[in-house]
Amino acid sequence: MNSNYLTKLRVLVIGTILTLALTACVQVQIPDKPITINLNHNITAEVLVKVEKELDEIMSDDSGLF
Repeated sequence: MNSNYLTKLRVLVIGTILTLALTACVQVQIPDKPITINLNHNITAEVLVKVEKELDEIMSDDSGLF
């Protein structure tokens, strides 16, 4: 047989064995408490960025404010 084919076959076999060995370590459990996702931080940051951009436009030299 071709040595390149045997090398690929060995890598495949070793990879399969390692995958099967590591799969036994992974456990999926249901959490005791419900999962909460706090979205307030991202919304606040987005509002602050928009306000800052608007203030930059108002305070620019071309606005004629000063």
